[in-house]
Amino acid sequence: MKGIILAGGSGTRLYPITKAISKQLLPIYDKPMIYYPLSTLMLSGIRDILIISTPLDLPNYKRLFGSGSHLGLNFSYKEQIQPRGIPEAFIIGEEFIGTSNVCLILGDNLFYGQFASDSFKRAASVKNGAVIFAYHAKDPSPFGVVQIDNSGNVVSIEEKPKEPKSNFAIPGIYFYDNKVIENCRLLEKSARGELEISDLNRIYLQQGSLNVEVFGRGMVWFDTGTHDGLLGASNFVEAIQKRQGLYIACLEEIAFYMNYIDRDQLFELAKQLGKTAYGEYLREIVANVS
Repeated sequence: MKGIILAGGSGTRLYPITKAISKQLLPIYDKPMIYYPLSTLMLSGIRDILIISTPLDLPNYKRLFGSGSHLGLNFSYKEQIQPRGIPEAFIIGEEFIGTSNVCLILGDNLFYGQFASDSFKRAASVKNGAVIFAYHAKDPSPFGVVQIDNSGNVVSIEEKPKEPKSNFAIPGIYFYDNKVIENCRLLEKSARGELEISDLNRIYLQQGSLNVEVFGRGMVWFDTGTHDGLLGASNFVEAIQKRQGLYIACLEEIAFYMNYIDRDQLFELAKQLGKTAYGEYLREIVANVS
């Protein structure tokens, strides 16, 4: 399976701080926002990753990650000239996807939980159809909303409904089989002139191949595309890291424990981070490995 991070858009919900910088490069505590969705793909076992962003911002992502080889990953980059909806990512990434299945994650989504990687690995192992997730929210109306029956089957999907039929919001991570490109070509633009991810998911629902997994109470999800979401996520990461002494979305650590890089490579990455707390954390990992 391959992965796509959609890191485009104009970030208008975060104005004025995103007038001169890509939203996904803003810090969530001690790391760029994009580290968090990237860590989710890595923990799902995905190593071939496409970053889609604007022509203006894409060079910054290339400077940040390069080829990805230092993390044992393979990065590709594509431009999205202007936002035309989430499903456009599959059309832009058609050559990258090839004959593979694909996971799309939005660049402003943060997931954290004890069994998070298990959930995503299960979704990545599905050969046919699509897998979406359901997250219980007090007010799911700003998001896509999924209605589920007592057997765990999807009944309906709505996009930002004023009166939701359930409290289950759909987070910004989606797993699809290779038919996703074909299904995207069936989509028509919505009233706001974009291709809608909810319409794509409804096609899979009509085809009888849409699966949903409900996140339990131990799962944390932040949409960091608002000022409150950005602050809340930063405070959460700070609290977890200071109390546990374990980092969230530490890409180098994940790459090491996933056996994408070895101890010597991890040590070299730690040296590049100098005397920062992040670098010291990596040096402690190296020191504790025989």
